[in-house]
Amino acid sequence: MNEEMVKQMMEAAERLAAASETLDRVLGKLDAQQEMLNAKVDRIVAAVEETMARPDEQGGDGAISEGSRVSHGQDELEARASEGARASQADLQRRVEELEKSNANLKAQAARLARKTISPVVAALIGKNDIEGERMDPAVLNKTLASLSVEQRVAVKAELARAGVIE
Repeated sequence: MNEEMVKQMMEAAERLAAASETLDRVLGKLDAQQEMLNAKVDRIVAAVEETMARPDEQGGDGAISEGSRVSHGQDELEARASEGARASQADLQRRVEELEKSNANLKAQAARLARKTISPVVAALIGKNDIEGERMDPAVLNKTLASLSVEQRVAVKAELARAGVIE
């Protein structure tokens, strides 16, 4: 049974490592997308600033209408880019939340499966009376500990409770 617990702990640790690697990859993708969007915004801002500088140089009504058309096109392009970015960021954020929940569940499972040890004296006492399993029946435990003094019974029960064998 000890080997089984070790195996379960190893599996849980492997799943935690895989979840951590996936989170790292997702965060890397988020950073790359953010950089790409920042570059696009910078180009859009530069084009708009350039367009705003042109009407001053050229003068006249034709340049202003052209500038307003370019400005409107840039606004539309920027709106589409931000919608796409929000959608992909929302998907990635949802995926990160799912992975965080999975990671929390795996950590909780690992905590439940953590190795709980008891002293050799208590293990020997329990072994002599053929008590097995994850949890002990209180009646069988009381019968087993009947030969001990009250202080010893309290100490043994406290140790078993600390190890999670009894409640």
